Amino acid sequence: MDLRHLEYFVAVAEERNFTRAAARLHVVQSGVSAVIKSLERELGAELLERNSKRVTLTNAGEVLLPRARAALDAVQEARDAVDEVRGGLRGTVRVGTLTSITLVNIPAVIGEYHRLHPGVVLRLTVSPNGSIGLVEAVRDGMLDVAFASVPGRPPAGVRVRELFRERMGLAVPLGHRLAEADDIGLADLEGELFIDFPPGYGNRIVVDQALAAAGVHRHVAIEVTDVGEAADFVREGLGLTLLPEFIVRNRSGLVLKPVRDVNLEWPLGLVTSSVRPLSAAARSLLALIEGKVQSQKPETVS
Repeated sequence: MDLRHLEYFVAVAEERNFTRAAARLHVVQSGVSAVIKSLERELGAELLERNSKRVTLTNAGEVLLPRARAALDAVQEARDAVDEVRGGLRGTVRVGTLTSITLVNIPAVIGEYHRLHPGVVLRLTVSPNGSIGLVEAVRDGMLDVAFASVPGRPPAGVRVRELFRERMGLAVPLGHRLAEADDIGLADLEGELFIDFPPGYGNRIVVDQALAAAGVHRHVAIEVTDVGEAADFVREGLGLTLLPEFIVRNRSGLVLKPVRDVNLEWPLGLVTSSVRPLSAAARSLLALIEGKVQSQKPETVS
């Protein structure tokens, strides 16, 4: 068994597909299949169940996966140590992100990081399951770091470094009955159609918890996966939504109204594993992001 066996196995296990694993590894699919078969022969056990639609792990595969990841992480740590001595970072950092998050200028951060560390490849991805999907990908080792909204206590296996906490308000279109209201309570939202995000998105978690605690029922008429798109639907009069302030700023045709008797706050943080060490390249990226965010925040005067 060599590292290539483990690397190919982890890629197939994470992608659940030989074609995607081959693309990720930049090799032909037949090469991936041959390596997996060789590994299975050496271990004397079938690791993957293959069918026409997807690949699943056998019991033996489930047992091997965390150990294979740990072995690859240990090798990466050794490489990082040598690279740091040589004065240059190498490797790949897998970054998860959300759509329409303008609180952090991600292209600018990535550009600066690339200029500082041209030997590091950054791979950005989004999850169709929102923040929960990103958190699970970090926990499972598919991502090194992710921008995500994680209200409340972080799930086991991950650590969250909070970057921002934005107040949320009710986004209504100009001309709506609530647009000119001086005072809006949760009871005023009864009977309104809502635009919201699928379960698992940070916005949806915050709002669902608040409304459930207040005993307010609402009807979500449209689900979207992009916060900017949600604001556009509101502007067209298709429903209301509760959004962080930064989404509505500088958008015409909308007004953001505070809602009394409820503290709605949307957090944005950096999610990393709490059980696996970060590579030197990932640690350097986190330091750059946190430095940029700190420079954006106003200084407190004592």
